[in-house]
Amino acid sequence: MVFRGTITGAPDFDPSADAETLYNAMKGIGSDKEAILDLVTSRSNAQRQEIIAAYKSSFGKDLIDDLKYELTGKFERLIVSLMRTPAYHDAKEIHDAVKGAGTNERCLIEVMASRNNKQIHEMVAAYKDAYGSDIEDDITADTSGHFKKMLVALLQGTRDESGVVNADLVEQDAQELYAAGEEQWGTDEATFIMILGSRSVTHLHMVFDAYEKMTELSIEDSIKNELSGDFERLMLAVVQCIRSVPMFFAKRLYKSMKGLGTADNTLIRIMISRSEIDMLDIRECFRLRYEKSLYNMIKDDTSGDYKRTLLNLCGGDDDLAGEFFPEAAQIAYKMWELSAMTKIQLRPTVRPAPNFDPAADAQALRKAMKGFGTDEDAIIDIVAQRSNAQRQEIRQTFKSLLGRDLMKDLKSELSKNLERLIIGLMLTPAEFDAKMMRKAMEGAGTDEHALIEILVTRSNEEIQAMNAAYKNAYKKTLEEAIQSDTSGHFCRILVSLVQGAREEGPVDVERANADAQELADACNADSDDMEMKFMSILCTRSFPHLRRVFQEFVRCTNKDIEQIIKKEMSGDVKNAFYAIVRSVKNQPSYFADRLYKAMKGLGTDDRALIRIMVSRCEIDLFNIRKEFKETHDDSLHEFIQGDTSGDYRKTLLMLCGGED
Repeated sequence: MVFRGTITGAPDFDPSADAETLYNAMKGIGSDKEAILDLVTSRSNAQRQEIIAAYKSSFGKDLIDDLKYELTGKFERLIVSLMRTPAYHDAKEIHDAVKGAGTNERCLIEVMASRNNKQIHEMVAAYKDAYGSDIEDDITADTSGHFKKMLVALLQGTRDESGVVNADLVEQDAQELYAAGEEQWGTDEATFIMILGSRSVTHLHMVFDAYEKMTELSIEDSIKNELSGDFERLMLAVVQCIRSVPMFFAKRLYKSMKGLGTADNTLIRIMISRSEIDMLDIRECFRLRYEKSLYNMIKDDTSGDYKRTLLNLCGGDDDLAGEFFPEAAQIAYKMWELSAMTKIQLRPTVRPAPNFDPAADAQALRKAMKGFGTDEDAIIDIVAQRSNAQRQEIRQTFKSLLGRDLMKDLKSELSKNLERLIIGLMLTPAEFDAKMMRKAMEGAGTDEHALIEILVTRSNEEIQAMNAAYKNAYKKTLEEAIQSDTSGHFCRILVSLVQGAREEGPVDVERANADAQELADACNADSDDMEMKFMSILCTRSFPHLRRVFQEFVRCTNKDIEQIIKKEMSGDVKNAFYAIVRSVKNQPSYFADRLYKAMKGLGTDDRALIRIMVSRCEIDLFNIRKEFKETHDDSLHEFIQGDTSGDYRKTLLMLCGGED
């Protein structure tokens, strides 16, 4: 195995001299923390074990006890954990995860999904030695269902590591996974456990490819569709580790530091356990995915001696290097290939109501608004549980039956965000989009993010319907409105998109290669020419074609297109091109990100929240929910619950359609 760690054994190592250095650093009042952290992070784990032994024979004391006494907080946890062998460190993490109040399922998932057979066997032995009980007994006492079964399967440490692949078995496994999930009502979880828990990494790579060809779905999408809860999270983690262990850890590290507060236990566990294995690869994957070096993220998110120790383990700042690594380029290429092969099965959260009776609904809505006070619950229950087409029938029937305008009545009875949300649901999709475009441009200041989001994610048909609705409602064309409200290249990009003339149809491989080369050449031109060239391709080609273009772009330049856009462009132009690339790669993930930004931090961007929930609930809100959960660890339902209130919250949660 190629060594890709950041911590190596020190040359000319002398355990007795090191033991003395540590002893002196802790002698007397106060301790020399710098001396401790510099020494501990510049020795391999095997050398640290020798230092522990030398310390005991030289001073008759236990080094770990002394370190615990002298140090405090996160810094102490980090240094003491570095002194344990990998097997004992893993054993302690599992023990802490299952003992005490509540179970830390995320820790169990991370450790069990990412360790090889040898690491698992050593951890099982270390656990028995340290705690006198069987790790399997302790885990099974604390978990249940299919989640427990898969953990037990992984705990056996019997994954095939021969590297031999049987082509017939690849097809058979892909077929069996399909038969166990997508092909039938309900899911045969045992098949997923057997295949994902025991087959070799090389074999499973081929199974996943065969599965995609067979179903036009990635194995990840099938797992998201078929499984739920901790079992779903565990199976996704196993798949991610099969695809790329370093990318799995890059994502875990990012989640541990983003947002408010830091998940220090996760950060410490990963930095320690990977520092001598694949930290260099993790750094590359981190920079590829998040456009920021792991080094800088740690630097911004931690402080003091704790920060210095983590940075020593990280080993270097990749933003200074500025270039893309070959391994990272290969992963980027594979990501685009996966995106191109996979057909995402779009799933709504709002469906037409069965036994629909527009007259009864119209009467019920009138009753809810008649007399003194308003029955908001009755309004919400009807509006949020009908499809848009059904709502249009209710609007029509309300007028013909009662001679009243339903929209006017709703506006006079409801207020603030609830009114905006209910009215948004009652408009046709085209009217709603037109209104959102209008709102983004009226008054002082323009909401460029809203303009980008709408124009980038709508189909030609939706854009043309929105243009007609805009003209009808505001007596001027949407193109004129855009031209009077924006300027420069950004204006040109929006005008190009608002034509609703993006090509449709399959990939033309030869042309995709030529487009990729043109984009690569444009990167060396001045910024005006570069932006025009990007616009001529990104705003006009079909999404399947662009997937292929972006894949070939990696081959031409050794860089990912997202990286170039972020590095070479700025402002609204950068945001527009970036949104196109994100939508091409995975549109539900793009919307999940927009929803996260609308609610994170102080205050809520209610307009963005309403816009996305209303416009996606009958298209792909279920997929967006799954992406949200995978990227942010919390469910969309939890975010809405914590960020909104009252009837507004109730309506949003009904549109959301469930807790993940």
